[in-house]
Amino acid sequence: MTDAVPHGEPAPIAPIDPRAANAAGMAALGTGDHAAAIAHFLAATGADPRAPALWRNLASAYRAAGDAAGEGAALDAALAIDQRDFAAWLRKAQLHQRLHADAAAMAAWSGVLQLAAQFDPAPTGSLAAELAAGRTYVEQLQQRLTAGVDADLAAPLAALTASDHRRAAAFVAHATGRRAIYQNQCAGLYYPFLPADEFFDAAHFPWFAALEAQTTAICDELNALMADPGEALRPYVRLDKGTPDNVWSALDHSLDWGACFLWEYGRPNQPVLDRCPVTAAALAAVPQAMIPDRAPSAFFSLLKPRTRIPPHTGVSNTRAIIHLPLIVPPDCGFRVGGETRAWVEGRAFAFDDTIEHEAWNDSDALRAVLILDVWNPHLSPAEQALICDYYRAADASGLRPDQGP
Repeated sequence: MTDAVPHGEPAPIAPIDPRAANAAGMAALGTGDHAAAIAHFLAATGADPRAPALWRNLASAYRAAGDAAGEGAALDAALAIDQRDFAAWLRKAQLHQRLHADAAAMAAWSGVLQLAAQFDPAPTGSLAAELAAGRTYVEQLQQRLTAGVDADLAAPLAALTASDHRRAAAFVAHATGRRAIYQNQCAGLYYPFLPADEFFDAAHFPWFAALEAQTTAICDELNALMADPGEALRPYVRLDKGTPDNVWSALDHSLDWGACFLWEYGRPNQPVLDRCPVTAAALAAVPQAMIPDRAPSAFFSLLKPRTRIPPHTGVSNTRAIIHLPLIVPPDCGFRVGGETRAWVEGRAFAFDDTIEHEAWNDSDALRAVLILDVWNPHLSPAEQALICDYYRAADASGLRPDQGP
């Protein structure tokens, strides 16, 4: 015999089981009864409001019913519980796309694609197809954005000086997602607050014209040297024994990238200088950094056909590296950070080698460049002197700061 409910008191209401309500909602969704599905999922989320999966199911029911506002509110509720909810972000990106809310869709899809890039293993099946569709959509929006920006900024960019145009064009390309910005990565001495520019403005080097005027004579001396190089020519990459395999292993002790040094770590290679008097005089006229046992360095860089120098960074941002191209066949190139340039015989340029750079010779002929280093042009004479004083003081301690593995 059951106990009777006391007269005048309401019968107790059994608590809603969120799992049962969710199951009922899924069943209703399966039969196309969207209103019932929504009611069941609302009951489930009311019973367990901290379960993101229940809110996502409610969003699916609203989506099936064509209620975009309800779907968005349900997805927002799921994300309010966990901002890393990938499925909720995916559905929200698709919702914005369906509503033609392109700016919101682009932002949501960008986040979804960044999260998906971290998946291991990569998504497959229907999810992979959804992500591919989202990626295509974002690319289309990006193209629309860049086309509009490029059209509107064509005249202002054209009005800039060559130096300002290069920097402004990089800004626009980065802002529209077409270009990465690279930072200094120094293996040795780092001087703070210097501009991290990939290529230095040629205006910093008024002596380029005098150096370039010697191109033919310098190239003639190189050709004569190469006719009988003796010990002057050596592999540029020479790893110590026991060095683990790395990006340089393919070039280790190989003349595919060869070098003939005129100066090396502040020491003259007199036999080569004697055989190249025009080059020696041209280097003497350049305001090179003189740091005992460290600078300057100057050498003929010889890159054989079908050879690539892998992406890498240099030692110190206190210097600028100068290239004077001497022999440049077709299909050669040079990249520093986000800018790629072709070498032009007789036209010098300067770059910061602590920004990632690489070079290639995809031709069937030798490529030759005279390479030398000078002070970073953004250092004042007083700062240059201070750097030299630092090295003298550090060396006096008996502990050279740039020695090590």
